[in-house]
Amino acid sequence: MADGTFAIAMLLAGLADMGMNYCGTSTGCLGRTDDVPRVAFSGGAVLERHAEAGGEVYLRYDLGHRNGPFGHAVGLSVGHRGETWFGIGQTWKMDLGSTPLFAELHAMTGVYHAGDGLDLGGPIAFRSGAEIGWEGRQGWRVGLGFDHRSHAGLYDDNPGVETVHLRVSIPLK
Repeated sequence: MADGTFAIAMLLAGLADMGMNYCGTSTGCLGRTDDVPRVAFSGGAVLERHAEAGGEVYLRYDLGHRNGPFGHAVGLSVGHRGETWFGIGQTWKMDLGSTPLFAELHAMTGVYHAGDGLDLGGPIAFRSGAEIGWEGRQGWRVGLGFDHRSHAGLYDDNPGVETVHLRVSIPLK
């Protein structure tokens, strides 16, 4: 699942959610609604596949609105060898029953600079991933996630890089 599968899963799950829960509302299928903005910090490990194993820190800001089931986010990550990625994109969150557990998928488009790390083949890089976590009563979230970054075949070489991370997300309202 390290090839954009999370992005496709997010789109399909979000469209199904939209059809079942949003299209019949007064705002419509992709109507804009308010959401709680949040800032998320994560730290994790780049997995050794094509890249050298090492650390990564990631900062994400979830905007205070949604269109239908899709949230909007901006992210910045920096790896241990100076690898830097900045992007924007969508999120989709699903509560797991009446428990405080949730699952979230995201797909983001951005720019990548290899620094002294893995060259992904070009400056455009997509980041997609999945997270499972717990949300407390005050809205704080803690989750374990898996992200994949690559350029989806835009350039000749497409090695891709994966990260496993622990994320803490803090509501801003």
